[in-house]
Amino acid sequence: MMLKVTLRNLAAHKLRLVLTAVSVILGVAFVAGTLIFTDTMNRQFDEVFGGIGKNVAVYVRAKPVVEGGEELGEAARPVPARLLERLRRIEGVKDPVGNVAGYAAVVGKDGKAVGGNGPPQLGVNWVDGGDYELAAGRAPRGPDEVVIDADTADKAGLRIGDRVQVVINGPPQRPRLVGLVDTGHLMGATLVAWDTPTAQRLLLKPGQFSDITMGSSGPSERELRDRVAAVLPAGYEALTGTQMREEFKSDVDQLMSFFRTFLLVFALISIFVGAFIIFNTFSMLVAQRTRELALLRAIGASRRQITRAVIGEAVAVGVVGGTLGLAAGAGLAVLLENVVGIDGAGGLVFTATPVIWAYAVGIGVTVVSAYFPARRAAKVPPVAAMRDEVALPQRSLRVRIGAGTVLTAGGATLMALGLTGVKIGGNVMTPVGVGALLVFLGVAMLAPVISGPVVTVLGAAYPRVFGAVGRMAQRNALRNPRRTAATAAALMIGLALVTTVNVLGSSTRASLSQAIDAQLGADYIVQPQGQGVIDATAIKAISAVPGVRQAMPIYDGNALINGKNSWFAAMDESALGSAVRMEVESGSTRLGSAGMMVDTRVAAANGWQVGSKVPVRFADGRSETLTIVGIYAVNEMVGPRVIAADVYLEHALKPSPFAVAVNTAATDAATLAALEQALKDYPTLQVQDQSGFKEAMSKEVDGLIGFLTALLTMSIIIAAVGVVNTLALSVIERTREIGLLRAVGTSRRQLRRMIRLESVVIALFGALLGIGIGVVFGWAIQRALSEEGLNVLSVPAGTLVVYLVVAAVIGVLAALWPAWRAGRMDVLKAIATE
Repeated sequence: MMLKVTLRNLAAHKLRLVLTAVSVILGVAFVAGTLIFTDTMNRQFDEVFGGIGKNVAVYVRAKPVVEGGEELGEAARPVPARLLERLRRIEGVKDPVGNVAGYAAVVGKDGKAVGGNGPPQLGVNWVDGGDYELAAGRAPRGPDEVVIDADTADKAGLRIGDRVQVVINGPPQRPRLVGLVDTGHLMGATLVAWDTPTAQRLLLKPGQFSDITMGSSGPSERELRDRVAAVLPAGYEALTGTQMREEFKSDVDQLMSFFRTFLLVFALISIFVGAFIIFNTFSMLVAQRTRELALLRAIGASRRQITRAVIGEAVAVGVVGGTLGLAAGAGLAVLLENVVGIDGAGGLVFTATPVIWAYAVGIGVTVVSAYFPARRAAKVPPVAAMRDEVALPQRSLRVRIGAGTVLTAGGATLMALGLTGVKIGGNVMTPVGVGALLVFLGVAMLAPVISGPVVTVLGAAYPRVFGAVGRMAQRNALRNPRRTAATAAALMIGLALVTTVNVLGSSTRASLSQAIDAQLGADYIVQPQGQGVIDATAIKAISAVPGVRQAMPIYDGNALINGKNSWFAAMDESALGSAVRMEVESGSTRLGSAGMMVDTRVAAANGWQVGSKVPVRFADGRSETLTIVGIYAVNEMVGPRVIAADVYLEHALKPSPFAVAVNTAATDAATLAALEQALKDYPTLQVQDQSGFKEAMSKEVDGLIGFLTALLTMSIIIAAVGVVNTLALSVIERTREIGLLRAVGTSRRQLRRMIRLESVVIALFGALLGIGIGVVFGWAIQRALSEEGLNVLSVPAGTLVVYLVVAAVIGVLAALWPAWRAGRMDVLKAIATE
C-alpha cells in the first residue's frame, strides 16, 4: 500500500520532483563530469605512453640527483655518445639508439609560438623506425632541414617546403620543413625533429645524448637490464622499458590525481549546498502533508511505513537527479576538454566508476537529507487527522543554539591559535582551516536565531516604502526562522567561499604590488612566455639597445642544499642592489665565486650564520661547499636562497635565465619600443616595465581567482534553485491564506510584489552572512600566511557590494515563477483549500 502512496505522490507532483532534483543534478554533474573527464584523459595518456618506447627493452640515463633537475625535456646530465659502442657489444642488445630531447617552439605565420601553455614544446632527433612515423615528406638530412608534427604545421599555417621559425635555447633557427610527422595523440604537445648531429648541437652538446634506448634480441627485460647495468659507469642507471613507461605515466597520474581531487572538492561543496536545499524541501513537504500522513496513521500505517514512504520519495528524487546529473556530467567533461585544450577526438570514456558515484551521491545525499524530515513525519499522531488545522510541533532551538555556540567558539579558538603561530602537523594553516570549518557549521546552526534580528533590520524599510505588502513580506520571512535560515544558509555557503577567495586574491595583488615597489630595482623585466627560454644571443640583443646600462640575467634551479631538495636563484653581484633591492640583516651581498645568501627564515631553520659552510650537490651530480656571506629579510623577488651566477653556470648543461633585469638611461615609450624591436626574433619573450610587470602579475592572480569563482558559482546556482523551490512550496503551503488576501482586495500585482520582497530579504540575509564570514576567513588565512609573503590585507569592497546586488537580483529572479503562480490562483478554490 505504501509503495502505491509513494508512487501516487510522485506522479501527482512531477514539478516538485524535478525542482527538488535540480539541486542533486548540479552536484552530481560536477562529480560525474570530473570522473568522466579524468577517465578519458587517462585513456588518452595510456595510448600515448603505449606508443612511446613500445619496442624499448632497456632505458639508460644519468641517475637523477634532485627533483626538478630536468627542465624543458633536457636531462640534468647527458649520456656520452661513446657509451653506445660499449652497449652494442653486450649480448642480447638490439639496435641501441641515442635520443636527444630539449625545448623547441614553432612560430606560426602570425608571429606567435604554437602551444606552450601546458603540453610541452619538444625538440628531438629524428630516429628511423622510432616512436613517430612520417605522414608526408621525408626525414631531415642536414642542419637546414626539419620535420614537425602535422597538427602543429596546421596551426602554424605551414606546408612542406616552407621556412620554419623555431625558437630554441640558442639562436633562432629557420630551417626548411621537409616532412610532417604523425604523432597520434600527443595531447596538444608540439614536436620538432632534426637529424641527430644537428639536434645534439642545438639542443644538447655534440657527442652527448639525453638517454639511450635499446631493444632485446632474446633476453628478458630484467636480464638485459642487469647485463647493461654491469657495464655502466658510476652515475648512470638502466631501467627496463616497462619501468620507463610506468615512470613517465606516473608523473601524469599524479597530475591527473591532483586535478581530479581539486575539481571534486568543488563538487562536494555543491553537494553540501544541495543537501541544505533537499532538507528544507522535504521539511516543507512533510509539514504540508501533516493531515495526509495522520490519515495514513489512522487507517493503520505504522511509523516505519510512513518513514519508508518519505524515504522512498527521496530515493526517487535521487534516481532522477543521478540519471540527469550523469548525462549533464558528460557534457561537463566535453567542456573541460575544451577548457584544458585537449584533443577529444577519441571520444569520452564511460567506466562504471562515474555511474556508481553518480547514483551513490544522488541517492545517498537525498536520502540522508530527507531522513530527519521522514522521522518527523512518522511522529504525526493519528488523532491529528480529525482536526481542521494541524501542524507539526516545532522543536526547541535550545539544543541547536548550544551546539552552534560550542562549534563557533571552538572554531574561533582554533583560528586564534593558528594566528598566534600554533602549528598542527607542522602547519599553521591546519588549525586555521579546521577552525574555519567549525565556525562555518556553527553559524549555520545559529542561523535561525540570527535570522530574526537580521531580517527585521533588512526589512525595516518595507512597511514605509511598500505599505501593507511590505509588512506582510517581512513577517512572512520571519514566520518560520528554520526555513528562512536553511534557505539562506545555502546561499551563505557559496558566497562565503567566493568572498574568501576574492579577499585572498585582492590581498595577493596588494602584497605583490607592495613587494614589487619595495624590492624590484630594475627598470624593465624580460621574461619568457609559457615554456619559452632566454638565450644568450637575446641578452646580447638587449645589451646592444641604445640607453641600456645593464642587462642582468637571473637564473634559478634545484639542488640538494644541506641534504634537502631546495630551490635557489642565481645572479651576479651587480644584480643585487640594482636588479633587486634586499634588506641585508647581516653580512653582505659579496657572493664572490663560492658564496650563498639566505633569508632569515632559512638561516633560523638551519642554524646558519654568516661564515657557515653549506654542502650543495647540483643536478649534474657534482658537489660544492658554499659559504653563507649574507642573511637578508624575506624577499619575494629573489626567494629564500641566492647563489653566485658563476657557480650555477659551472653546473648547468644549457643555462637559461628565467628573467633578465634591465636598467636604462630613460624609462619611456621609446625605450620600451626599442627593447621590443631588439627582441622581434624572439616571439616568446616579453618586455615589461614595472607597471606592466605589476599588471601581468595581477592578471595571473585574477585568472586564478576568476577560475575558482566560476567553480564556486555552481553552489550559488544551486542555492538560487533552493530559493525558488522554497518559495514555490511556501506558496502551496499558504494557498488558503493567499486566497483570503485576494478576497479582501489584494491585487495580483501586490501579491507578486509581496513574494518578491520576501525572496529578496531572504537572499540578502544569506548574502550578508556569507560575505561577513568570507571576510573573516580571508583575513584569518591572510594573517596565517603573512610570513609567506601575503602580508597585506585588502578587502575588495566594490566587489562585495556587487555580490550583495547580485544576491538581491537572485532573490527577484527566484521569486518570478512562484509569484506568477500565486497571482494565477483561483480565489474561491484557494479559500476552499484545507
